[in-house]
Amino acid sequence: MKTVINSIAGHLPTKIVTNDDLSQTLDTTHEWIFDRTGIEKRHLVSDGELASDLGLIAARRVLEQVNFDPSGIDAVIVSTTTSDRRFPSCAARIQGDIGAKRAFAFDVGAACAGFIYTLAIADSLMKSMRLQNVLLVCCETLSLFVDWTDRATCVLFGDGAGALLLNAADDSSESGLIATKLYTDGSKEKYNSILSHSGPQNDHRGYTTMSGRSVFKYAIEYMSASMNEILDENGMTIDDIDWIIPHQANRRILESLCKIKNFPLEKMIITTQNHANTSSASIPLAMSSAIRDGRIKRGQSILMTALGAGLVYGSAIIRY
Repeated sequence: MKTVINSIAGHLPTKIVTNDDLSQTLDTTHEWIFDRTGIEKRHLVSDGELASDLGLIAARRVLEQVNFDPSGIDAVIVSTTTSDRRFPSCAARIQGDIGAKRAFAFDVGAACAGFIYTLAIADSLMKSMRLQNVLLVCCETLSLFVDWTDRATCVLFGDGAGALLLNAADDSSESGLIATKLYTDGSKEKYNSILSHSGPQNDHRGYTTMSGRSVFKYAIEYMSASMNEILDENGMTIDDIDWIIPHQANRRILESLCKIKNFPLEKMIITTQNHANTSSASIPLAMSSAIRDGRIKRGQSILMTALGAGLVYGSAIIRY
């Protein structure tokens, strides 16, 4: 059995904050932010808007694309670092609101590598439990967990969601997930975290802290290593890959990955400039965008890679 992407969709909240907007309240400029990150703007949730709200819109959109009946969904798996509540899960809310009555549902917390982790989990469950249709959703509201007076972190993040409908297909299908590889280096968890004490508004949510230089270094080192390993284990080289879709954290990291892999920058899907770092939602947002504009076509091979707080990281290869 193969796990195939039937449809994919993304959603970004309507509120847009540009680099110039941030320069009105921070000691920064558009040029300072763009030169270091490649980010031009980010989409942020409005008051009262939650991660599950974004995920629900993406979920409905991905089902509407192929006119899929929610009652046919076997499982709803949600990747989020910014869940609405401690419990119940975002997945439970999305499962209930779309009417996926016979699906089980749960959340996965793997920070910015959440999409790769969730994809691997979905693939394993589909094979072991013989599931036919799985809805995978990544939804993040990182803007609620940053200190907007700290220019070292707040300029980096945005909010958004992506959703995929995964179907089971037999081995004769040309499309399908080829492999996933997951890793964790907990010895470096200190470099990126959301502290549990109260944030700048004393709302007890906590806020994001990050050692930027260390995360930059390990992102390049670890993502490159995971890409090498997954290619080697599957008898492939970078020449067998049509597109690389990395986690969209920082354009300078992505440019470095291309240089290391000797891969044309034009063959890497980059959307960082449009929505900043949307954590686990960034890969499905980038992939959805490239499918819509015609760059990614059926039958092409895609290598995806990500690193997040933990440090958790991994890669996946799929033939779309």
